[in-house]
Amino acid sequence: MGLPLRSFAVEITEGILLNAISNVVEVLDHYRDGGIQVALDDFGTGYSSLAYLKRFHIDYLKIDQSFVRDIDVNEGSRAIAESMIVMAHRLGLKVIAEGVENAEQEAVLRTAGCDFAQGFLFSKALPPADFTSLLRRGFPPARC
Repeated sequence: MGLPLRSFAVEITEGILLNAISNVVEVLDHYRDGGIQVALDDFGTGYSSLAYLKRFHIDYLKIDQSFVRDIDVNEGSRAIAESMIVMAHRLGLKVIAEGVENAEQEAVLRTAGCDFAQGFLFSKALPPADFTSLLRRGFPPARC
């Protein structure tokens, strides 16, 4: 499609960082040097270390769907997600919420300042050809 590399992001899990050997760091730096962004997936569900956010060059923090699932009715989930959003923004990171399935969840995330959202509210999982067709029609990226 002729998209610039800065249009792409590679997603990594906390587990990759937990066992980060020099090769992983080198590969991530190579991606960043080439313009590819890095997203930390499922943040808060594994052996989270806030040091990862300082040590590695991360562009996006992805809030796991387990915190989004009941964000509109569970004050604890809401507090955790809001805290992640504030912390990420203070560190200069963008935030993506995973598993957004209804307008109420999106509204809570929008109010909290979440940058992006993904989930069935916007689209079901698509085969590559259907996704390409969706992009060609100009489907805008989902924003909170």
